[in-house]
Amino acid sequence: MSKNIRSESSQRVRIYLVSRPSLNITGLQSFLSDEKTEWRRTHRATQAEELVEVSGRVCYMSFGEAQSPRDTNAYIDNLIAMGHESVLEHASWTLLISGVTRAFTHQLVRHRAGFSFSQLSQQYHDETTAEFIPPGHLAQYPAARRAWENAVNNARTAYAEILETLNAMEADQAHSIQKREVRRAIRSAARSVLPNATATKIMVTANARSWRYFLKTRGTIPGDLEMRNVAARVLEILRPEAPALFSDFEVSELTDGPIIVHTAHSVKGRSAT
Repeated sequence: MSKNIRSESSQRVRIYLVSRPSLNITGLQSFLSDEKTEWRRTHRATQAEELVEVSGRVCYMSFGEAQSPRDTNAYIDNLIAMGHESVLEHASWTLLISGVTRAFTHQLVRHRAGFSFSQLSQQYHDETTAEFIPPGHLAQYPAARRAWENAVNNARTAYAEILETLNAMEADQAHSIQKREVRRAIRSAARSVLPNATATKIMVTANARSWRYFLKTRGTIPGDLEMRNVAARVLEILRPEAPALFSDFEVSELTDGPIIVHTAHSVKGRSAT
């Protein structure tokens, strides 16, 4: 049963990493030279991790002789444990998420601080052949699944009929309204019958602190399988990008799919140097 649920809710999801943080070491070295100090780098640290470390060290000017023997991983772990996460905001990633529902994105876009979104527009994109994604938990309830299929099929039919009927507006009103706005009006009317199950695509940019907050708050909701599946995929992509920033998250299994489990850091008054 759990395999069926996972296939319904997660196989369609695709997440693509389209941008990552970078560190201009030349510019940083110029700063260090002007300050007559140096920075001892950690071998194999990623640029995202180094960017966060440097941001933290600037707060204390803990370079040169003031630099502690901690490597990058230990330094960042200490920052997070202290609750000094503002420096994590300097590292951002952009993910393109496809194969999710508008129900999912309605929840996702409620995350505002540290997030930017660009989503497929139903006002300009023809949804006649839109895909509808069934909630994973319907797999074990055939009667509910049939009711769901009837509803989305009726919505698809209604969308096409509304679109076809209102297309006459484009010719009738072309003289008084810009063609683009006529099409917007037509598709706005037609999209009003589309369900939350409609598949969509969304570009999401967020900094490390905001991604961590997303994982902590959204990855552990037992009743939202789609959200947990996306959170697991996000962690799968971001952890190799900056292990020190996401190593305190792990994925464990429930009967219906993955859940993100966060190993909380306790905030302590330790020095970040």
